[in-house]
Amino acid sequence: MVVGVRKDPYRAYNFLVEIDGITRAGFRECSGLDSAQDPIEYREGNEKYLTVRKLTGLVKYSNISLKYGVTDDVEIWDWRTKAVEGQVERKNGSIVLLDDLGQEKMRWNFREGWPTKWTGTSFNATGNEVAIETLEIAHEGISKG
Repeated sequence: MVVGVRKDPYRAYNFLVEIDGITRAGFRECSGLDSAQDPIEYREGNEKYLTVRKLTGLVKYSNISLKYGVTDDVEIWDWRTKAVEGQVERKNGSIVLLDDLGQEKMRWNFREGWPTKWTGTSFNATGNEVAIETLEIAHEGISKG
């Protein structure tokens, strides 16, 4: 019996985040890569069947959530601060999936992103965890490339 070439799925732990070409490798977690499209129900009174038609609605994208360890790097903080002060700087970016050898295998590109929410770390004097911050990025679309 001849067996085909086995293709194992990629692992989710090896990824990079690029924002306007700047590679940020120090993220612990990335989530929110999704889209949804609500159906619009519609029916006219003279239709033969007692069912509604389902038309396509607007496409919505969730915010991308990035969790990262606190360091001396203030670039992300400064980007969020500008948005808080009304100087929203929209940026394009990518979430890049790598294989075990560190080679790029897939990328999800977001466009017109801006930091909509920042959450600081929780402190615990009896713990030994890394201090983690969270940044949410609102955007206007994701493509896979």
